[in-house]
Amino acid sequence: MDRLGTGIGWRPEIADGIAELPGVDWVEVVAENICPGHLPPAVQALRARGTTVVPHGVSLGLGGAERPDPGRLAALAERAEALGAPLVTEHIAFVRAGGPLTASPAMEAGHLLPVPRTRDALDVLCENVRIAQDALPVPLAVENIAALVNWPGEEMTEGQFLAELVERTGVRLLIDVANLHTNLVNRNEDPATALDELPVEAIAYVHVAGGIERDGVWHDTHAHPVTRPVLDVLAELCARVTPPGVLLERDEDFPTTGELAAELDAIRTVLKEAPTPTVLPAPAPAPVPRPLRATGVAVPRGTGTATGTVSATGTAGATGTAGATGTSTSIGTAGTTGTAASTTDAARQRLAVAQTALLSALVAGTPAPEGFDRRRLLIQSRALAAKRASVVAKIAPELPDILGGDYRPGFLAYARHRPMRHGYRQDAMDFAVHLLAEGRPADPDAHRRLTQWWRDRAGPKPPRGGPAHRLAHAVRRALHRR
Repeated sequence: MDRLGTGIGWRPEIADGIAELPGVDWVEVVAENICPGHLPPAVQALRARGTTVVPHGVSLGLGGAERPDPGRLAALAERAEALGAPLVTEHIAFVRAGGPLTASPAMEAGHLLPVPRTRDALDVLCENVRIAQDALPVPLAVENIAALVNWPGEEMTEGQFLAELVERTGVRLLIDVANLHTNLVNRNEDPATALDELPVEAIAYVHVAGGIERDGVWHDTHAHPVTRPVLDVLAELCARVTPPGVLLERDEDFPTTGELAAELDAIRTVLKEAPTPTVLPAPAPAPVPRPLRATGVAVPRGTGTATGTVSATGTAGATGTAGATGTSTSIGTAGTTGTAASTTDAARQRLAVAQTALLSALVAGTPAPEGFDRRRLLIQSRALAAKRASVVAKIAPELPDILGGDYRPGFLAYARHRPMRHGYRQDAMDFAVHLLAEGRPADPDAHRRLTQWWRDRAGPKPPRGGPAHRLAHAVRRALHRR
């Protein structure tokens, strides 16, 4: 892996400050927040002066039961090419559940949720990673996430899970040391043990971020300064390998440019003072070759490894798939086009049921699945609802302006039993429909403004089908009677 150096997460709110920071070798952008044909001028300026820009995806859901959406993969590939990026990154997480695999309504978490460290989940993840590798023009690295809850019945530690993922796919790792610290506090998992079990030579780069502890739970906020324990985990990692890159993340409550510079200096100090690594960096292991299809060989893009692997088509609308058997010793066979079923189908079904039950408990108020800590689920559920309220307020700032002090309590009450279905923008619309259908807000002027806001965005015809369609029609009928 080429050296990246020291970088920072690019956000529009701190774009001017980033341009002034000394010694920033590279930046990372949230892939979903940029448009390839209309890159922000500040990002264009960074590229013009030779700063590397890496797209960081948050919506693929590689750890989910469904295969990655081809449209999302194509969008990520387009951003990588537009930015001239040396790699792209995503997360080992699930972000949605429900849908065809469970014959239940689709739900979105609006957040990165942990994958169970089981054989089923690993088999599905390996296949999903291969699908992504085949679709991307550059190498892929995947990130460990922070977790508030433990899955019951896990079969591997985090280090073992990631090590086997790398062995079976050749994927690179983005190690977030703040998330390792989070899992120490929330799950009693020793970061040193995880680092000992990791294939550290597969690390593409490292994330460093701040958080806060409340009532014995660490919240990975990206809105607080980096703490000493997180820097200590970084030092532990650097004692094992020299990471090609280290990046500071900050997403909320942005500090001054001087404070960001001080945090970057603290990271550089850790890197400078680290002892000589016990293991020298080496190329990441190549993925196990997949069997060839009878119809020919497709060379995958973006793996940076051996050719001769296969892309199988005709599986659940996804391209570039290859079967994984559900064991740690064999990768299995890829089905011929449109015939043999994927060997992960049974694992996907089981994983879908488990993830849907968990997400439903978190965002729809259904009972907690057996084996989960109910207190932790409640904390996670409240955090998800609070995040939804905050993001919707940013995307649709007119809503808190119209509703005033009633916005946040009203949204949290709405979100308690109403999962997000189609992203935050639609969530804002659904919230407005919900209020208007109930005759709220009571203030006539606020009601008129909210009605106009909804009409301006709803278009002449609401989407057809489902409860949202019926509710929107009910709102229209009620408005026509006024």
